[in-house]
Amino acid sequence: MSARHGTPLRGLMSTKTSRLFQGRFGRMFRSLPAAKYGKDDAASRASLMTLGDSMTSSFDPPRDAPDAEESGIPALYTYFGQFIDHDITFDPTSSLVKHTDPDALTDFRTPAFDLDNVYGRGPDDQPYMYDGTTFLLGDKIGGGSDPNAQDLPRNNADPQRALIGDPRNDENSIVSQLQGLFLRFHNRTVKDHPEIDPRTDFDQLQRIVRFHYQFVVLNDFLPRIVHSSVLADLKTHGRFDRNKLEFFHWKNKPFMPVEFSVAAYRLGHSMIRPGYRLNDGVLLPIFPVSKVIDPPDGIAEGLTGFRKMNAGFGIDWGRLIDVDIRSYGVDTQPPDDPTTKRLQFAYRLDTSLVAPLSDLPPSVATNPPSLPQRNLIRSFELGLPSGQDVARAMHITPLEDDEILIGKAVDVPGPGDVKGTIASIPELSVFKGNCPLWTYILAEAIGNQEPVKIPVLEDKTISTPRLGPVGGRIVAEVFLGMMFGDSDSLLNLDPHWQPCSGPDYLLKDFVRYALGS
Repeated sequence: MSARHGTPLRGLMSTKTSRLFQGRFGRMFRSLPAAKYGKDDAASRASLMTLGDSMTSSFDPPRDAPDAEESGIPALYTYFGQFIDHDITFDPTSSLVKHTDPDALTDFRTPAFDLDNVYGRGPDDQPYMYDGTTFLLGDKIGGGSDPNAQDLPRNNADPQRALIGDPRNDENSIVSQLQGLFLRFHNRTVKDHPEIDPRTDFDQLQRIVRFHYQFVVLNDFLPRIVHSSVLADLKTHGRFDRNKLEFFHWKNKPFMPVEFSVAAYRLGHSMIRPGYRLNDGVLLPIFPVSKVIDPPDGIAEGLTGFRKMNAGFGIDWGRLIDVDIRSYGVDTQPPDDPTTKRLQFAYRLDTSLVAPLSDLPPSVATNPPSLPQRNLIRSFELGLPSGQDVARAMHITPLEDDEILIGKAVDVPGPGDVKGTIASIPELSVFKGNCPLWTYILAEAIGNQEPVKIPVLEDKTISTPRLGPVGGRIVAEVFLGMMFGDSDSLLNLDPHWQPCSGPDYLLKDFVRYALGS
């Protein structure tokens, strides 16, 4: 069916999707009690603050040389995961200082992979984002390998704010430029399909973009973060089977489980590197680290967003994803030589987060400014059960206390890399048999590693932790449940659909198309 010009088939405010107009949060495991970590709320919060501090690694400067903490996952997947999160969930109302009932929370994103964070409410309602039926782009940015790199469109405020479907996709320089690639992918789709009249069939163009995105989510992103055995249990004859979903009751109406949004899907925080090299001239921490480094000019610089893009911050995409094949950087050139132009990899899933995440800038978070502490306090305020209770509810034998490592999942731990376990660290004794779900899921990943042959010139394999039976099952079931519960998704409209290039289509192919190659 054709759509009126500017009326998207999908989107946050779409009349065609009124059933999805207002998402909601809820619980997957309603019968499980909320975990407590002390004699009262104050004691519980104090214990969680201690755990969050224990999950923060010591300072490590940003670098793009070979690194023992690297996984086999190219670094862009970290921010693709963040982009997905912004597509399906947004909770601006819950607090870190008081208990909140998840059933009373509104998800200000539609619980579907519909790119409402890109399309917003469409050209009619948000014309300032569009030039007719293509997206507006901002000023040219240089420094990278992409001669067509442009910033996001911005207003004239100080600082200049991005005019996009979800402002969070301007949070840092990487996710901002990834958002720009989605805008360019849509614009190229319009150009490459002259047989589709965008004025009357805007929905068809959206569907092409969404299907490519959903295909990558299911067939590329999920297998990179979830253990293969977990995904195999959700398939019949090699295809995802809606009847295999046991714990996410999507048939009643898709919703956003807090076990997913506040715990399992926060896996990406442990994948973040201390910093990233965007191009030959830019290697910076993901957030400023002025408390550790005293910058010579007194200005702590990072890849922080919510501002006009620095004119030299254009990304050389081959440094973040394998759009081409490069050297791993071993024994070819000095490892810190920027001309190595190596592909950077996400850090391994484990219970250690890099130091910049413990000192977020005020524009991102305060009270506390530590991301691991914020994650743990939020899970407590929302009444999440312990990891052990969730495992038992899923008919899985829980990890023993001495299996819940706090530290880095490196192959050969050095001094300080592993701080101990919740059984061996005295100040964490309150978590024995009672580990916060987020920490539990990351610890579970350490024990569920798979060898990954990485896309470099050398023959190189990296042991890569992946979400296991608890964390992986939660993430996979929620992803699949939202797809099966959306009548306009790829799995419902055309489950056998695949991109023109074939079934091996990956995120790198999406990036190449957006770049025009």
